[in-house]
Amino acid sequence: MKAVIVAFDRFTDVDVFLPWDLLNRVRFRDKEFSVRIVGPSPKHRSVCGLELPMHGGVEECNHADIVYFSSGPGTRDLIKDEHFLKQLRLDPNNQIICSMCSGALILAALGILEGMSATTYPTAIEELRGFGVEVETTKHLVTHGNIGTAAGCLAAIDLMGWAIEKLYGQVVRQDVIASVLPVGQGQACIY
Repeated sequence: MKAVIVAFDRFTDVDVFLPWDLLNRVRFRDKEFSVRIVGPSPKHRSVCGLELPMHGGVEECNHADIVYFSSGPGTRDLIKDEHFLKQLRLDPNNQIICSMCSGALILAALGILEGMSATTYPTAIEELRGFGVEVETTKHLVTHGNIGTAAGCLAAIDLMGWAIEKLYGQVVRQDVIASVLPVGQGQACIY
């Protein structure tokens, strides 16, 4: 099993690193599970200025079990980048495809959200509607089959929990999420 997190120039830091942490906690249950951060270039700089080397290119998305698109101002460039979009041949029937906040714009540009509703960060609502997507403005998580969109950085906990449960079941999801909850709200840590 493999998960990929798509980063790019001007990605939102927490929207890459929180899912990275949560998905890597699955490895304590399944040593064969891998998590990789991929992007259109060998390294990318976050909104906060952190330079991050990529583990590989975006073509890895085409064969991953979980594909997660992060957010940030850089999504606006990617939805206009035909070379980037053409590299992605995703299969919602066989892959779990997720987006955080403005990452939903990439899903829309790929046609993945056609005929579906989705959620996104308030600053991207009108852009997402411009793709003909029905935007659910009062929900932080919207799922349809293997496609999940989330809005608000901390919604990554629920989005990753949903994706983990689709692959590994409710027990693994509960263990992973419990391991990051504030003391007194979670269960035994899986570490």
